[in-house]
Amino acid sequence: MPRSGLISLVGRPNAGKSTLLNRIVGTKIAIVSDKPQTTRTRILAVKHHADGQLVFVDTPGIHRPLHRLNVRMVDAALETFREVDAVALVVDASSAFGRGDEYVSGLLDKVRIPVVLVLNKIDLISKPQLLPAIERAQQWHDFAAIVPVSALTGDGVDRLETVLLEQMPEGPPIYDEDYLTDQSERALAAEMVREKVLAHTRAELPFSTAVAVDQFDESDREKLLRLYCTIFVEQESQKPIVIGRGGEMIKRIGTDARHDLERFFETKVFLDLRVKVNPDWRNNERTLDQLGVPKSRPKSKKTR
Repeated sequence: MPRSGLISLVGRPNAGKSTLLNRIVGTKIAIVSDKPQTTRTRILAVKHHADGQLVFVDTPGIHRPLHRLNVRMVDAALETFREVDAVALVVDASSAFGRGDEYVSGLLDKVRIPVVLVLNKIDLISKPQLLPAIERAQQWHDFAAIVPVSALTGDGVDRLETVLLEQMPEGPPIYDEDYLTDQSERALAAEMVREKVLAHTRAELPFSTAVAVDQFDESDREKLLRLYCTIFVEQESQKPIVIGRGGEMIKRIGTDARHDLERFFETKVFLDLRVKVNPDWRNNERTLDQLGVPKSRPKSKKTR
């Protein structure tokens, strides 16, 4: 019998969950950045196997929430525990383990489903460093398995998929063979633009920026896809940072984003970017709805 099920990818910010997801499914579904809190919504992606199907739910990094945006992000991660068949806890093995890692693993104490620990970024450490990391992590939780991987190079990822398939219940595929993700093209386009904002702007700015697609014009898609987007910032002083001197920064962001968009959509793209000040948008429920950040669900006393 084939095995199919859902796996929640959880961990602290910058653990490499999105890079791992992209590596597994073989294409870029989630944007990647060295800035924390890059992933803001839950992203579902499917990997089809000859003997089963893995449905991954990539979640925002678990951290202490300071705004309504962060509250929604963390809730989106924690709520997946009630919906999936297994949890993959992704930890950065190249960084010293601390209270944050123990806090995240502690959230899994009441979870009644298998938890697989994924020690990521092993390409950044020597093999003698790996064994102490495994021994330390074994104290956190009764893991179903501990799998060292490098999402960047692909080392260990095939074994991780095999281990996760073993944790899945027997049953037919959940999604059709051609299904890849639940992300709309509009959402993917917005995220690709935001990735370039993260890549080019100052370290303190990305937390207060967001991207909304105002118009997705595919009336002549085979020849040209027209996208009109707004980049939100919170303060008037941040606007010239995104625009740059003489519009240099916004042009650089737009050029890099357009190249990725054309590769993804396999057509020419016209990209219009505008910058708008929206004070305290991270606490504005209506703006968060517009950006597609999932609302927190009512808390349940039942834990799967």
